[in-house]
Amino acid sequence: MSQDVAIVGIGMHPFGRTEGVSGMEQGAFAVRQACADAGVDWKDIEFAFGGSAAAGAPDTMVSQLGLTGVQFINVANGCATGGSALFSAVNTIKAGVAELGIAIGFDKHERGAFRVNTKGAGLSDWYGASGMALTTQFFGMKINRYMHEHGISHDSLARVSAKAFRNGAKNPMAWRRQELSEAQILESAMLSYPLTQYMFCSPGEGGVAMILAPAESAHKYTDKPVFLKSAVVRSRRFGSFEVMAPHIALEHNSGPTVDASTAAFEMAGMGPDDIDIAQLQDTEAGAEIMHMAENGFCEHGEQERMLAMGETEIGGRLPVNTDGGCLANGEPIGASGLRQVYENVLQLRGEAGNRQVPNDPKTAYTHVYGAPGISGVTILSR
Repeated sequence: MSQDVAIVGIGMHPFGRTEGVSGMEQGAFAVRQACADAGVDWKDIEFAFGGSAAAGAPDTMVSQLGLTGVQFINVANGCATGGSALFSAVNTIKAGVAELGIAIGFDKHERGAFRVNTKGAGLSDWYGASGMALTTQFFGMKINRYMHEHGISHDSLARVSAKAFRNGAKNPMAWRRQELSEAQILESAMLSYPLTQYMFCSPGEGGVAMILAPAESAHKYTDKPVFLKSAVVRSRRFGSFEVMAPHIALEHNSGPTVDASTAAFEMAGMGPDDIDIAQLQDTEAGAEIMHMAENGFCEHGEQERMLAMGETEIGGRLPVNTDGGCLANGEPIGASGLRQVYENVLQLRGEAGNRQVPNDPKTAYTHVYGAPGISGVTILSR
């Protein structure tokens, strides 16, 4: 019989650059923090799902945590790796296979752009050599077309980034903790038109872990359980515009985010108007703008007004990326999706400090998107 699931423990290693500490060590640190938060030991964990793109096979971290014989399965799904690990853990508990499990994500990337293996994605080397797999160029083309179609201005891109750095300055776990003005962002180096240097996130480091249990037993571990109302992962349909698509279809189709969001709301029995706080994938400033609409929080083009009115600020109608998002935290691929959930758990517990969303939020939404066209959505409630 399917059962509801709760997050009963969370842990995080600060994002950024931590010299001398491996990505796996950062992941193990997050696991220990999550165990302490739930009041359990590593030996109590019955199963684990973990993901990392560049810092080693997650299952080998048992050598640091303890050789307990735990079932440990590795997950790889691009930037949606963390969300996919959580999805897998949730459904293991829903299936009644085990009671106490953990989702883990960590990474440690080199400085510079993310490397893309086009041959490993089913394309030939020529596709990467042409520059079409360079993520900065892809995102620039994607938001440039979107701005043209829906009347989004350069000022809106700057507003997204400025908000991210303001929120990141309030987050002790964030990498970029210095506020930048909209003018500074617009005047920074142009990387891939219309996106400037401070409109992009950077490859980074960090680790996140969260412990899950059946909702009926959640209070054995915490006084503040957060319940997973839905966890959904979807891949792309033909015609969606993705970094690994070697052509643009004549008939445009929505990306995987639309399908994931629709399914998540249906599973949770609620709609966009029921959400109090949202963390949306913001690999670059344009992504947050597009994902606001793709996740159902507005119509295409309405973002211009929403951002100008401050509706996505911490004190606004729908706070978005309250911890600074990828722009302020950087993106360790394996950990990024779980970072979003970590932030929402803090917010729903009322433990987010000086970036706490006012008016006692009760529901929270996360969305992660990755190449070559994978989206994961979770909806949480108190």
